[in-house]
Amino acid sequence: MFLTGFFDIFYQNLLQSTWLEAIAVLLGLMSVWYAKKANILVYPTGIVSVLIYVFLCYYAGLYADMGINFFYFVVSIYGWYKWTRKDDANNELPISRCSPTQHLAGIVAAVFFFLVLQYVLRHYTDSTVPYVDSFTTAIFIVGMGLMALKKIENWIYWIIGDLVSIPLYFHKDLVLTSFQYLIFLILAILGYLEWQRKLKQPVLG
Repeated sequence: MFLTGFFDIFYQNLLQSTWLEAIAVLLGLMSVWYAKKANILVYPTGIVSVLIYVFLCYYAGLYADMGINFFYFVVSIYGWYKWTRKDDANNELPISRCSPTQHLAGIVAAVFFFLVLQYVLRHYTDSTVPYVDSFTTAIFIVGMGLMALKKIENWIYWIIGDLVSIPLYFHKDLVLTSFQYLIFLILAILGYLEWQRKLKQPVLG
């Protein structure tokens, strides 16, 4: 019974999806796949995807989501710059781990964004899930920042955010998006394992 209802909602969402949304979803999945491979194409694919979502969210009246996608766009530009910038030895930005200070900064930033966002959503919007929505957004903001710095811990934030987003979007009857986040979760886990492998490889030359 549950599975029948799930697939009925999924099918209806699929029918209601536009070709523009389909392109945004496809590019978003490609972006996470390229991130898993630590491939610079993570940024051009991701940038086009979030810009489409800025457009879609604006016309859907989802202004908070529009804002976070615009933030992703800005951070993606910064990340693209960081990933292509080379040091004096002509080496690109390597995958690395967060220092204790960076760990603390990430946690403090996540808490700060959560407190600000939940206050805004509770007092200035009609959101029915202000705390959960704020939590996932805060987590993703920090994850995006750490990815721009090529810190392996970025995947931890994506995994946590994806785990919460799957039931969140399902609860909102956005089954297609919920399914998308399930794929994001799988790719994030694979991405963490892939970056772990790359991090353990000896540096040549």
